[in-house]
Amino acid sequence: MEDSQMKGMTLVVKTVTRLTLGFILLYGIYIALNGRIGPGGGFAGGIIVALSFIHIMLAFGKEVAMKRLRIGVSYLTVSLAALLFLCFVVMSFGGRIAPMYNEIAMPLCEAAMVGGGIFTIIATLLLLTKDRKDPE
Repeated sequence: MEDSQMKGMTLVVKTVTRLTLGFILLYGIYIALNGRIGPGGGFAGGIIVALSFIHIMLAFGKEVAMKRLRIGVSYLTVSLAALLFLCFVVMSFGGRIAPMYNEIAMPLCEAAMVGGGIFTIIATLLLLTKDRKDPE
């Protein structure tokens, strides 16, 4: 492989990634929050958010992405989102939380769990792969 392919994609791909990353994240949050009135929900929104982080890995390369996106932060995000989700579920059974907060917080927690989980799986698989060098 050439050196340019090992370090990431071309300048055009990197520029497009920088421009579209915010829109992809915003769309994932939109899908997560509007799942009750249309197609989508926390799972679909979480998948879109995870794919935006995978988009960074593809555009900038594994090394650059792993420096910016720490795997420990992903573990922490999944754990905190699961804990918050559980707290909201328990509080909603007792009637201690307004339904409006339940409709906003639970899909966001679900999106954070799914997005962080999918990103963690993909990042772990990428970290476990060995870089192959073609013998010449």
